[in-house]
Amino acid sequence: MDIHRCRFVPYPPSAINAVAFSYAHVTSKKKAGLARLAIGRSNGDIEIWNPLNGQWHQETILHGGKDRSIDGLVWVNEPDQVLHDGNVLVGKSRLFSIGYTSTVTEWDLEKRRPKKQASGMHGDIWCLAVQPFEIPGKKGQPPKMAESGRRLVAGTIDGSLALYSIDDGDLRFDRVLVKSTSKKTKMVSIAFQNRHIAVVGCSDSAIRVYDMRNGNLLRKMTLGSDLAGGTKEIIVWSVRCMNDGDIVSGDSTGQVCIWDGKTYSQAQRLQSHKQDVLSLAVSADGSTIVSGGMDKRSILYRKTSGSGSRWGKVWHRRYHSHDVKTMSSFEGAGMSVVVSGGPDAQPIVLPLREAGLENHRSLSNLPQSVPLQSASRARLIVSWWDREVHIWRLQKPLNEIVNGASVDSETSKNRKLLARILVKGEANITSASVSNDGSLLLVSTTSDVKAFFLKSRGDGWKDELKVSKVDVPAATAALGATHLKISPDGRWVCLAQDGSRASLLEVSQDPEDGNRPVLHSRAVKLNRLRRNIPKHITFGGLGQYDRSITQIAFSPDTRMLAVADMAGYIDTWIYQDSNLVQNGANGHDGAESSASDTSDSENEDEDPTAARWLRNPNGSLLPKLNYAPTILSFSDHIPSSKSRAAPADDDADMDDYVLLAITARPQILTLHPTIGSITPWSRRNPVQRFPVEFRNIRDLVKGALWAGDRLWMYGNTFLAMLDMSKDIAEDLANPSSSLVPLDGQPAKPKKRKRGGDTGAGNKMQIGATGPTKVERYVEGEPVEELNMDGPDPMDTDGTSAPEDDSESEDSDEELQGELASRRRAEGKKGPDAQPNQGTGFWHTLKYRPILGIVSLEHLEESEIADDDVVTPLRNGDGRKPLEVALVERPLWDTDMPDRYFSDGEFER
Repeated sequence: MDIHRCRFVPYPPSAINAVAFSYAHVTSKKKAGLARLAIGRSNGDIEIWNPLNGQWHQETILHGGKDRSIDGLVWVNEPDQVLHDGNVLVGKSRLFSIGYTSTVTEWDLEKRRPKKQASGMHGDIWCLAVQPFEIPGKKGQPPKMAESGRRLVAGTIDGSLALYSIDDGDLRFDRVLVKSTSKKTKMVSIAFQNRHIAVVGCSDSAIRVYDMRNGNLLRKMTLGSDLAGGTKEIIVWSVRCMNDGDIVSGDSTGQVCIWDGKTYSQAQRLQSHKQDVLSLAVSADGSTIVSGGMDKRSILYRKTSGSGSRWGKVWHRRYHSHDVKTMSSFEGAGMSVVVSGGPDAQPIVLPLREAGLENHRSLSNLPQSVPLQSASRARLIVSWWDREVHIWRLQKPLNEIVNGASVDSETSKNRKLLARILVKGEANITSASVSNDGSLLLVSTTSDVKAFFLKSRGDGWKDELKVSKVDVPAATAALGATHLKISPDGRWVCLAQDGSRASLLEVSQDPEDGNRPVLHSRAVKLNRLRRNIPKHITFGGLGQYDRSITQIAFSPDTRMLAVADMAGYIDTWIYQDSNLVQNGANGHDGAESSASDTSDSENEDEDPTAARWLRNPNGSLLPKLNYAPTILSFSDHIPSSKSRAAPADDDADMDDYVLLAITARPQILTLHPTIGSITPWSRRNPVQRFPVEFRNIRDLVKGALWAGDRLWMYGNTFLAMLDMSKDIAEDLANPSSSLVPLDGQPAKPKKRKRGGDTGAGNKMQIGATGPTKVERYVEGEPVEELNMDGPDPMDTDGTSAPEDDSESEDSDEELQGELASRRRAEGKKGPDAQPNQGTGFWHTLKYRPILGIVSLEHLEESEIADDDVVTPLRNGDGRKPLEVALVERPLWDTDMPDRYFSDGEFER
């Protein structure tokens, strides 16, 4: 595989202003499965993460818009209900946000856009909280707080507390409960001690306690004046209430104060930060406090036991490279974590219960859905973020650059920015797609779909692109789209609209206008299969959010279309003139499956020649995935029409499309979609058989490329190759399985004494906190790569180098010899081993962090200008090697906002 290592493609990170879990503490597995983490960023986007017991899958992004920011997030969970059949209907989860304006916004998770907005006669909102319900506690225990209620309480910049009603799914401004008489008073933070008592941190060196029933001020707790040389007023940036009623506050002096919840007097003051304390998190049992400050420190406190118990600092770490602006905790179902964020744009997961015994984990600041595509035949790279689209071109193949006299000069001249597009409107881009020939570009937002015609201004490589707008049917454009995909032949565009609806637009060319693309005026609606989902799941918790389409894939010949949702259901359709329809005429889906899926019968009368897509007759036989898919892709294999019309009875001889599905929990599954079955390769190679190096990677797969039978997968920190023509060697999957004691009896597996981690990093090893060996990189010297099972496709100087794709499987001769000697020692082969079988797996951790990888085609001489001569590389089988552009976006290459430094503080 030939790799262009690219860092010129921009993707500016956005600061994290707010994080919030939908449940702070859960006791049942059902609610643990519904728990989500919302991360609000300064560009107006909200990321929805699923903890997945430590896998941390970024399911979707609710895109914002121009001059918008998310500065506060609140989840509201409605009370549970018991149905007549005994099932429990979990209360719906609703998400609200503020952005330093006078407006509160509710978000539609399924359609991924704002649902309702409300504002009142008050100033900008700085803090937001939900008035909770009280759950009676057991004997001798205080009542518990529930993350549900019927009113939101907003603290404003003008010193007001405003009430918003959210009863019966509504959102409206109710009234202003409290109005401060002083102009210096600003409501900065808020927390509820119980249903009727609200604790508000203010900007005038005070914490105020209000009765929410009548708005009376119950107590004012003053902090005094700032230290010498500081400001006169102290700002209480964060307040939290413990389960026993005590109050914790963090202020601009760097102090964490503990207040008695009954007398409202200060019980203890901890001076642990050198600068402002911006965020706080507390454990569910009230035994642990975590604070984050402007000094980049995250500090953990624990309470000593005994009658004279006091809070004390346990340790501090600097996980962030900037301010620790926000924190949120989650406990339940074996997890106990704190997630923090700030201007460095990277979420950090800290262990809470096992703090000091487990490592932390850094989540990626790059999106799981890759904002990168290529027009492979035109060698174009299209990237987008916010409302901007950049179009680049890599002019020459990699072998020309490497064979040139000066690699550095040739590399810098090889790339060129051809066009920049600023999408009109206020909404950020949700998805984009470009045709393989580079003539059609589609861009979607939550409120619009735009199309552009890309045409070169002249002959030769150095000419810029001429970008002109293409009309999109008004009915289709008005709905917007969350995902869209152009087919390989450029004739169809698939759109996912309103979250769970799929439709197709036909594309034709106007020969009289320079083959300008023309979009058909009517969309073809695709009806998805009806699934037998219980009502207590459909209407409770997150509702129809799981049915949102996240993946779209076309077959290489555009004869089949597949979509997948977060629930793991896969729907497929077949083009009407394909022999696959005849092949599935006796399918198991009945008359409903073979019915036309056009919009309605009226369309057929008006345009009887319109192209139609039919639902796959055997689509209902495809299995439901256990977890949300992160990848859905067809292989390069195109079955012959003869085999499609008459498939063989033996699974091993089936000639069908191969549909790849990779899920959030590491599972790689290949399917025969037309037949509706799992491929024999997947039956022989479950995920437990995969190499331990792959199973230990915590980052999820975010992209996949095919090169014949070889599958190239990549995530944020890894690049791996899997050879589908071979079974995975059993010795690699279980290295200890082939080691036999002298007595010939297999050793009994040792029983593990502990369970898994609590959702952050792995367990710390003994001596893990000691000195760490750091390898220095010296130019010209070889760099030792760890966890490397194959040849590195890059030279040590960081420039691109070609790699022969046909030689990677035999490159590690020493490993092959070791495996062969192990098999001879056993006296037998694995049950699924094949003669002369290679490892079939290779991976590297050299590239990080990876924004995306896109494929490029080797150009023929007829496609290049007269002054360029290219001899296409080919493998031994005559197939062109895979050429890709790998885009990296390390944080050290990005600009961050300025940080405040106190007196005496300096950085190298």
